[in-house]
Amino acid sequence: MTESTPVRQEDPLPAHGHLPTDRHRVVIIGSGFGGLFAARKFAGEDVDVTLISTTAYHLFQPLLYQVATGILSEGLIAPTTREVLAKQKNVEVAFGTVTDIDLEAQTVTASALTVRTSYDYDSLIVAAGAGQSYFGNDHFAEFAPGMKSIDDALELRARIFGAFELAELAAASGRDEDLDRLMTFVVVGAGPTGVEMAGQIAELSSRTLPHDFRHIAAEKAHVILLDGADQVLGSFGSRLGKKAKKRLLEMGVDVRLNAMVTDVDGAGIEYRNASGETVQIPALTKVWAAGVQASSLGKTLSEQTGADLDRAGRISVNPDLTLPSHPEVYVVGDMISLDNLPGVAQVAIQGGKFAAKQILHRLKGDATDPKFHYFDKGSMATISRFSAVASVGKLRMSGFLAWLMWLGVHLWYIIGFKSQIGTFFHWAVSFLGRSRGERTATEQQIFARSALKQLGDEFDPKLRLSAGRPMPERSRKSGDQPS
Repeated sequence: MTESTPVRQEDPLPAHGHLPTDRHRVVIIGSGFGGLFAARKFAGEDVDVTLISTTAYHLFQPLLYQVATGILSEGLIAPTTREVLAKQKNVEVAFGTVTDIDLEAQTVTASALTVRTSYDYDSLIVAAGAGQSYFGNDHFAEFAPGMKSIDDALELRARIFGAFELAELAAASGRDEDLDRLMTFVVVGAGPTGVEMAGQIAELSSRTLPHDFRHIAAEKAHVILLDGADQVLGSFGSRLGKKAKKRLLEMGVDVRLNAMVTDVDGAGIEYRNASGETVQIPALTKVWAAGVQASSLGKTLSEQTGADLDRAGRISVNPDLTLPSHPEVYVVGDMISLDNLPGVAQVAIQGGKFAAKQILHRLKGDATDPKFHYFDKGSMATISRFSAVASVGKLRMSGFLAWLMWLGVHLWYIIGFKSQIGTFFHWAVSFLGRSRGERTATEQQIFARSALKQLGDEFDPKLRLSAGRPMPERSRKSGDQPS
């Protein structure tokens, strides 16, 4: 009997992810605002749509900070994508992280627990969004989570409420020298997310928690807002920026501008001020709300088309949101670099709808629009309960009326009647009363991400499935589409 050397089996080819049909196939990458609104635009049309997403839900990202500070549950702002699109029979939802796009072959490959699946397309809409940017200092993330995902919000919730618990423990056991560090909360970034986060931590400590502890005065928590710019809410203009800063100061938030963060670790944060001096802040809890980085799929597309990428990884697109030499591929939302469009939800929503409409026009032989026109519906940010700022066209508002406008707009755009009603009642409890109903936090929420990182290659979850259906010969090419 002879011994044979084991031969390593090659990874199987990706299986084909959807049944081939005679109808035009649209693949959408991403279930955020751009992807979801594009998919909904195809309702009742003679096309088949496959929406591929890393998550199984649609995230209403503007309200993540309210999950982190105990106002809302994650389910209210993240309805299941399948439920949202359940009545739209020409749409199927696929779970997986897109790892490759082959523009020549017109295929998209996604992976879930190492199971690879490929999808062919006639038209492609890339709406993969953006993540947090630490400006080349990715190691900051371990100590200062961002605000881009449900995982981020739940980790921050556990860190914030956990800091008060640790402070109570320290005070009860006579460790008074540790209280300042434990009760200092630093938010980096004075844009809308940072201002909203700092304001809510300040309200949490002053309104919700003072009667809950016996050994600490929760209202004495020190909330610091840092930004390298010289103004709060720079995109809102100087007038609203000054009003927002004034309100934050009235709430006890320590606003420090012209402050460039140079280091973050477990003990605290370090920044350089306008005079060039280095300042250290001992703080257990840090929140990173500064900077975004577009999806790495932008680089994948750039390498195949020659389209430029900016410093944030956004890709240059044609005026109609298509890629150079690829009229069948649209890129929308936070991934695009076009006419200095801001990275806000409305750009993604309008871009997704526009791309879907263009595809339908082509299929029907109708004229397409040569340029995407963005209608700026304005910007809003809350500072505290009953106080917000709003910039809508030439209108500049602050205070209670701006807050009511903010409430109405956000309720309108939350997906699903159930989520709208649930959010309204949670807001009523939190803003009219003092309680916050979503304060549950676990140890795993704080340490799971760090634990997974420390495991490294030892943590390699895999799902073994059969080879599946092979990719069929394409029956239609992009050049066959009506122009």
